[in-house]
Amino acid sequence: MAKKYAGRCACNAVTFEFDAEPAFIATCHCLDCKKASGGEAATFFGVPEKDFSLLSGTPKAFSYVAASGKRLERMFCSDCGARLYTRNLESFPGLVFVTIGSLDMPGAFTPALEMFTKRRLGWAKPMDVPQFTDMPS
Repeated sequence: MAKKYAGRCACNAVTFEFDAEPAFIATCHCLDCKKASGGEAATFFGVPEKDFSLLSGTPKAFSYVAASGKRLERMFCSDCGARLYTRNLESFPGLVFVTIGSLDMPGAFTPALEMFTKRRLGWAKPMDVPQFTDMPS
């Protein structure tokens, strides 16, 4: 039986799904997220790893140590290059962080907070959600 939420890359080679209601829906303005997204910020949310199912494709992993000093793997489609999710975060064991743009229905979720706002570019306007200059504790 299909799960509640689904996502995919731009070329449809990589597909995934999950049931859990997302936790920690955030828009992040840190430099790592800017580089990974190619934009001013990245919006993502955590789902339990045990609920996350890769249905098709073989995403490529880019593993590195973030500015936080913690290791993580950003997963993307090796065919179209679309960023999909992040896994193996040392700071958040047991969670997969899905990029909101990879969802089939991204409008189903709204960010609950903005973080690393000290890195927000001057032209980007704050959202009407709690603001954190760094990682919320």
